[in-house]
Amino acid sequence: MEAWLNGLAQQLPLLALFAVVAGAILVLVKGADLLVEQAVALSLRWGVPTMLIGATIVSIGTTLPEASVSVFAALQGAPGLALGNAVGSIIADTGLILGLAILIGRVPVDKRLVSRQSWIQVASALLLVAASVPYLALRGTFSAGGRLPQLVGVAFLVLLALYLWRSIAWSKDAPAPDEEETAAHAAAAEQGTLPALLKLVAGLAMVVIGSRLLIPAVEETALRLHIPDAIIAATLVAFGTSLPELVTSVTAVRKGHGALAIGNVLGADVLNVLFVSGAAAAATRGGLEVPPQFFFLFFPSMLFVVLVLRVGVSRADGEFSKGFGFVLLAAYLITVVLGYVVPGSPGGAHG
Repeated sequence: MEAWLNGLAQQLPLLALFAVVAGAILVLVKGADLLVEQAVALSLRWGVPTMLIGATIVSIGTTLPEASVSVFAALQGAPGLALGNAVGSIIADTGLILGLAILIGRVPVDKRLVSRQSWIQVASALLLVAASVPYLALRGTFSAGGRLPQLVGVAFLVLLALYLWRSIAWSKDAPAPDEEETAAHAAAAEQGTLPALLKLVAGLAMVVIGSRLLIPAVEETALRLHIPDAIIAATLVAFGTSLPELVTSVTAVRKGHGALAIGNVLGADVLNVLFVSGAAAAATRGGLEVPPQFFFLFFPSMLFVVLVLRVGVSRADGEFSKGFGFVLLAAYLITVVLGYVVPGSPGGAHG
């Protein structure tokens, strides 16, 4: 699919590329609007906090593109891309996307719900690192790398099912949405569950399709305008894998549903470990090779960003402050800069 879209973009004239970019952005925006509205409607109808809807249903939908790309990359013998897609998305979701969401609007922090999901996020990140360490050859970790075994990938998928089951169980004990929010969306909540689910799936599909159409068109447009390849790889390609989460989170805070944004980010991060890397490892005979740069750059960067968020959650008083939004963005920028200056990393100081 990726190759076909890239080939199609290369055949289009520049004016048509501009039209595709504009159309893809329109589909993205409309899809995100529909997705957020129906997610809120379902949370009201089921009496489940919006954050938990974001951490489960919405995050599953927005991480499906990463899962498909990673599994395909693993089967094609590109383990660095398969795992890098998951780890890079965690870094971007937590630092860039949540940071922007906090700066754009209000992101409330229900200490009980958010703290629990945040600890699961940290635990899943640590689990990914621990499962990748070559314990029988520790001295070669930073030179030869490690491996995420196929059996561990299967175990991650089992943990994914357990995580989703527990999230459903927790939702039954969660406090009902407040009266003001219920009144504001009473009309949406009155529709049946099936129509709401169908509209939510349609919104997800529009977000994913819009993302898939936008990135090849933007990449080709940038090449035609003679923007350097390195800049395209470091910005557009990396940005594109997290575009569904970005659009969904920004739309959520813009509409006053910041809880959906934090739920989407936390849930997507957990799913990037258990679903994306788990499926890629499970689908690969012999497991997923972990290149050495993950141990001295990408894993530390991932842990740094999620721990910054963990500290922010513990210190938040009812909602995240704008200052903390800048902190998350700064943490993200630090990891991006390190990617250029650390020898042996893509874009790093190696020539």
